Amino acid sequence: MNATLLHDIIFYIMYFALAIALVIIIERAISFAWTWRQARQLEQALTPQVRQINALPAELLRRNSLPLSMIQPIMLHKNQHNAQSLNDMVETQYLLSKPQLNRGLWLLETIVTAAPLLGLLGTVMGIIDTFKALSASGVSEPSLVSAGMGTALYATGLGIAIALIALVGNNYLQSRMDRIGELLKVLLIRAAGSALPLPDAADNWAENGAQRYA
Repeated sequence: MNATLLHDIIFYIMYFALAIALVIIIERAISFAWTWRQARQLEQALTPQVRQINALPAELLRRNSLPLSMIQPIMLHKNQHNAQSLNDMVETQYLLSKPQLNRGLWLLETIVTAAPLLGLLGTVMGIIDTFKALSASGVSEPSLVSAGMGTALYATGLGIAIALIALVGNNYLQSRMDRIGELLKVLLIRAAGSALPLPDAADNWAENGAQRYA
């Protein structure tokens, strides 16, 4: 394959990887901001007195958000008084939220690893192309060699720059995702707690009286 063509293809791939990284960072940042806002509003609305999903504010129920979709099955499952079953539902809903939060982040991690390697490959191809051109033309002018080497080394610099952008974006999104995950776990625990029945005063009196006179 022509070294010049391969060198150009590597540059196009790196530019495409940079565009993908920026799109993922922006999309995930907006999505995380929306999810965080909805989770905070649900946290404030989900008090111990709220025992039905319909008791939540209507404006929260109208919004299709990840936090609401997570607590809905638990709130609707309130008639089952088995605490172990509710704990299993909490864990299940929490695990199901992970793929939605992680969407696209694996691409950022891949770009962090692949971008410097692509840059190094582009540099190697550029050096090969430079020496081929010099040997074919028989020119031994040092300035021409320097110009060709500078173009080749630009690929390495571009690859490192893309990797740094993707790395910073990925670390920021990972920290945001961890905070959102903790808040979602709090919401699930609150939903499970509000799903448990309130103790009946008469039943408590009868139970205490039975224990007292046993």
